Amino acid sequence: MPDLHSPQQNHLLAALSVAERERIYPQLQLVEMPLGKVVYESGDVRPHAYFPTDCVVSQLCVLEDGASTEISVVGNDGLIGLALFMGGESTPRRAVVQSGGHAYRLPGQALRDEFHRNAAVRLLLLRYTQ
Repeated sequence: MPDLHSPQQNHLLAALSVAERERIYPQLQLVEMPLGKVVYESGDVRPHAYFPTDCVVSQLCVLEDGASTEISVVGNDGLIGLALFMGGESTPRRAVVQSGGHAYRLPGQALRDEFHRNAAVRLLLLRYTQ
């Protein structure tokens, strides 16, 4: 039976060169992302980046009074954890799974290392943030 899950299901991971895949893919861990799961809370220090494959995650801006508003939605086109390579460890956003499925989790340090080591990966991630 063919594997139902592959890093190739995420567009960013699929865009990596063979050499980049050989460095990054062994560090990926497939994780379940059930509906309603809070991936991280506002102010949390996140040790991992998440690359959704068949789930959708909403990023919410949390206001001082506890109210929130959705500011972005991430699916298999991107990643959760931009602050990890943009110079921060935490964010004022909350990330909640809106459509259950799976994602590949990558240690934040591995993402930072690849971002600084490799100009092609850096360009890919910066284009995504734009």
